[in-house]
Amino acid sequence: MRLEDLGYNTELEEYRKENNFDSFGIGRVISEHKDRYTVKNDGGEFDAELIGNLRFTATSRNDLPAVGDWVSISEYNDHKALIHTVFPRKSILERKAVGKLGQTQIIATNIDFGIIVQSVNRDFNINRLERYLTICNASKIKPIIVLSKVDLIEKQELEKLMTQVRDRIKNVPLFEISNQSQIGIDKLKSELIKGHTYCLLGSSGVGKSTLINTLTGNNLMETGEISESIERGKHVTSHRELIVLDNGILIDNPGMREVGITNISDGLEMTFDEILNLAKECKFNDCTHTNEKGCAVLNAIENEELDADSYTNFMKMEKEKMHFESDAKERKKMDKDFGKMIKNIKKQRKNNKF
Repeated sequence: MRLEDLGYNTELEEYRKENNFDSFGIGRVISEHKDRYTVKNDGGEFDAELIGNLRFTATSRNDLPAVGDWVSISEYNDHKALIHTVFPRKSILERKAVGKLGQTQIIATNIDFGIIVQSVNRDFNINRLERYLTICNASKIKPIIVLSKVDLIEKQELEKLMTQVRDRIKNVPLFEISNQSQIGIDKLKSELIKGHTYCLLGSSGVGKSTLINTLTGNNLMETGEISESIERGKHVTSHRELIVLDNGILIDNPGMREVGITNISDGLEMTFDEILNLAKECKFNDCTHTNEKGCAVLNAIENEELDADSYTNFMKMEKEKMHFESDAKERKKMDKDFGKMIKNIKKQRKNNKF
């Protein structure tokens, strides 16, 4: 395997030389397990840990390596290594951290495409597709939508769902597949580009791990049987993992029960560009698009020129974004107050000595 097969390019090599990292090895983080990482390069896989300086100078979890990162390493034993530096990221795929005020959680880094997988049976939800789409757009990652398990519904019903998606989500590649019958698999494979990185996104049980097994031709990922009561696979994947294919790189991702929205204004603008273009025609510059007279958005909904469900989903995510920004400011103030308290305690201890 070459570094290029993992996505290494001239920009990364230039950064390596400019910062005098030539004496170190280089590799890509393919999995993360608490404080340890698996790093892969042309020499194989390494069980790696952080050097103390990198660990203690990190101001947040986001300063530490994540799956998809390029890092400089030094081997100190047989396939064991130390991580010295995390290279700059060209993209960060993240969501709101569950249960943590104003914080984000990195899903993966250095992603080129986000493959949004959703099954066509009970899991089908266009609002959720728009949510993942917004996250991809905010990270400047090209989205691809994959509707899975199409063998479970009739052709006429599938065509109806495909039409619904195309009506709500435009200019995004859309594929229909079945891991069981192999419908659409070759077509999806032909879209994958060697050296590019694809992150699988979607809820638990939609068939992400099974898709990886299908694309690789090997049972690399553990999969669960489909439950007859809920008609979907059982949650199996518990951590992120990077897998190299002949024509591309895949990052599997645990199913997310919550897809929390962060400060993703750009993502919302790209996903709901139709609504925002209409908003420019509103009578008032500060229109909230809720009850104002002369609101172009509300008029478009009333005249059935704009999908009402898409508008409702947009307003919901816009509200979540505002809440996140408010929480982030509150957390920043809390951290600042905590820092002042520690500083005062140190000052008092110093004065007490004299």
